[in-house]
Amino acid sequence: MGHLSWIYAAAAVVGPVIAVAAILLYRQKMKHAMQKLNVMLDNAIEGSFSESSFDESLLSAVEAKMARYLSSCAVSSKKLAEERDHIKSLISDISHQTKTPIASILLYSQLLGEHKLPEDCQVYVNALSSQAEKLDFLIGSLVKISRLETGIITVTPIQGDVQQLLHAAISQIKPKAEAKQMNIIIETTGGKAYFDFKWTVEALYNILDNAIKYSPANSSVKISATPYEMFLRIDISDEGIGIAEEEQSRIFLRFYRSAAAKDKDGVGIGLFLARTIISSGGGYIKVSSDPGRGSAFSVFLPTGK
Repeated sequence: MGHLSWIYAAAAVVGPVIAVAAILLYRQKMKHAMQKLNVMLDNAIEGSFSESSFDESLLSAVEAKMARYLSSCAVSSKKLAEERDHIKSLISDISHQTKTPIASILLYSQLLGEHKLPEDCQVYVNALSSQAEKLDFLIGSLVKISRLETGIITVTPIQGDVQQLLHAAISQIKPKAEAKQMNIIIETTGGKAYFDFKWTVEALYNILDNAIKYSPANSSVKISATPYEMFLRIDISDEGIGIAEEEQSRIFLRFYRSAAAKDKDGVGIGLFLARTIISSGGGYIKVSSDPGRGSAFSVFLPTGK
């Protein structure tokens, strides 16, 4: 009986010791596995992952699967980089190859327009010139968008004067406004925000171009700026045809054109380009509209980094 008591006592002591040792061993194995996974992920992030760098016999099934997954990601990343380089080269070729023929068409149509031609010929020349200008705008816009989306051109916001930004955009759109005898009314602002001057001018120009295109002659476009804690809001309001509520979420899509705007020139890319530029600079665009009573586009530019 005494002998059995000694065995029970020894078991009571040894049992917990074995359990603790097993737990410590398990934790050590888990720590070792996690360290290997950590190294694998670090190498993958740095772009130097190589599956051969690890001995799969020492890894768990999870580690082996992670190794195969990261290896696949590394191959996909390399292919993506190669595809991006190919797109950059293609965009450059398109831009270069189309520039000269389009410029020639525009030049010769302009020269033809300066001659006395029969009335029916003049109509054809005007149509040729109009379509050439549209093609020039389309190719130029597509190249700009592609360069922005593939990172060939980057939007680099720096702090600047919003009033100067607005005046630059207005000076570019002014000839179109004057052609329709429209007024552009701008409120003075001393606000500052972060934006890429060149690209943001283009974004605002595209919004103003839409405002003038879809507004009646002798109407007005109003521009104002309101500073907030994190953003500065630029409002561009017109007296045009307006936008139906169900279409307001689609007007920023590439090539989208409302049925109500089919009789106006355009390719449906200006607002898409504007949103791409503004969002690339850390801002965003909203629109509110009442069909038949005009639209108001609000451009939000960040006021801090």
